[in-house]
Amino acid sequence: MWFRLIIILSIIALNCDAYNTRRSHGKVVRSLPEPSSRNGVRRFPDNFRFGTATAAYQIEGAWNADGKGENIWDHMVHENPSIILDRSNADTTTDSYHNYKRDVEMLRELGVDTYRFSLSWSRILPEGFSHKINQEGVQFYNNYINEMLKYNITPMVTLYHWDLPQKLQEYGGFLNPMISDWYEEYVRLAFELFGDRVKHWITFNEPCITCNDGYGGRYKAPNVNTSGIGEYLCIKNVVLSHAKAYHAYQKDFKSSQHGQIGITMIINWQEPLTDSEDDALAAELKRQAEWGVYVEPIFSKHGGFPREIVDRVAEKSAEQGYAWSRMPEFTDEEREFVRGSADFLGVNHYTAFYIAALEKNPEYPVPSLLDDIGIDDYIPHRWPKAASPWLTKAPRSLYKTLMNLKSRYNPTIIITENGWSARNAGLIDDDRVDYYRDALEDVLDALNEGVKLKGYIAWSLMDNFEWNQGFTERFGLYQVDYSDAKRTRTPRKSAFVYKQVIKSRVVDHHYEPDMSVMTIDRTY
Repeated sequence: MWFRLIIILSIIALNCDAYNTRRSHGKVVRSLPEPSSRNGVRRFPDNFRFGTATAAYQIEGAWNADGKGENIWDHMVHENPSIILDRSNADTTTDSYHNYKRDVEMLRELGVDTYRFSLSWSRILPEGFSHKINQEGVQFYNNYINEMLKYNITPMVTLYHWDLPQKLQEYGGFLNPMISDWYEEYVRLAFELFGDRVKHWITFNEPCITCNDGYGGRYKAPNVNTSGIGEYLCIKNVVLSHAKAYHAYQKDFKSSQHGQIGITMIINWQEPLTDSEDDALAAELKRQAEWGVYVEPIFSKHGGFPREIVDRVAEKSAEQGYAWSRMPEFTDEEREFVRGSADFLGVNHYTAFYIAALEKNPEYPVPSLLDDIGIDDYIPHRWPKAASPWLTKAPRSLYKTLMNLKSRYNPTIIITENGWSARNAGLIDDDRVDYYRDALEDVLDALNEGVKLKGYIAWSLMDNFEWNQGFTERFGLYQVDYSDAKRTRTPRKSAFVYKQVIKSRVVDHHYEPDMSVMTIDRTY
């Protein structure tokens, strides 16, 4: 087995740029095609929206200021600092709690239409429930939203970006089926407080990270490691929580506020390593485990979890001696309640992987989702690499992702994250510029193919606390000086290039910005 893998990896390393195919043990080893030539000037539609994104825990700081409650990331990093690569935390980070006007000024400098940011549940409800509302937290978000609207910047609010109030985690968090009621209580309050001005809501950001890494492992908060059962309970509870938020809005807020509700997934492209049926199934199982278990119940015609992963988990559970499948299914009533419960799909896309089937991997815990799907992934050596070990610039990966979603569900899509990390905190970030330009070409290709794509949001507005990597990775269009108490923000080359794309509606690969000044040149 190991000999087979070594041979396959060697072939990928030597031929990752090739259009032709090569044989390995009777199989065809393939690579994603290089971008085709694109002739002529192509423009983004006038109504296509551009933006940037952040998340509350990563930028706000003021972790216990003005009545804010502790969240699961506060708790984890304070209890176990070594879980963060540089042993840092987000107690202060970019201090957007005190610098929000500068944040909005940066949005104005870029000329974006939209700003995607998240609410901190525990800043509004310190104990998770609405019996105790923190008015200082509410005022902060009112100030933030009003500052955006003052300059015609559309707020797009993520209701949950991984930072559950610690009090709710002590009651089981997303393993407790009551979480959908607790979540509905919180989002109803958010709609009441901010829905007169916020018209674009995202219920959850990348729930696979919450469920697979937070409850199924020990990497992300809440770090409980209920592997093999916890991640599946979390998945179902997240999907039901999303649906409750959607229906609450439809019932009591839609007619007066006229907003839209979506959910955001991390959707990277998964390519079968070979033409074998095993590798094709492995790639499909990887898609289902990462995002299909959330998207299929909401966006498919039939509803419910994808059958391949349902059948696989049931089979593995029986082999392991369980009297029932470790993956709970929906009742008929739940299936119908969830089906169709979104106005748009948010897509966070970064990269691609080759996926191969494995008979057994002793590194995977048993039971676990990883053991259940039984796959491994490979990255060709020649794909340009970012600071994040998982992030490479894979040719045409965003285009392939968008076309795959169109063929499966044909949803309305907003790209809610797309970006590139670096370790160098400098201002000349040509790798990021190249990444954005190629991604935006993929967007234009997808638009030409009829994908219902409404906007593109770059990750991230500025450097921030990059979860377990701390401050060792920088995704920002703006550099943040963490040695300065004021957390000074300075535009990188990528900020100037993105500004030019937004202004001209064209991807100009020859444009070289004058970085001597970043001016606010929009009329409001």
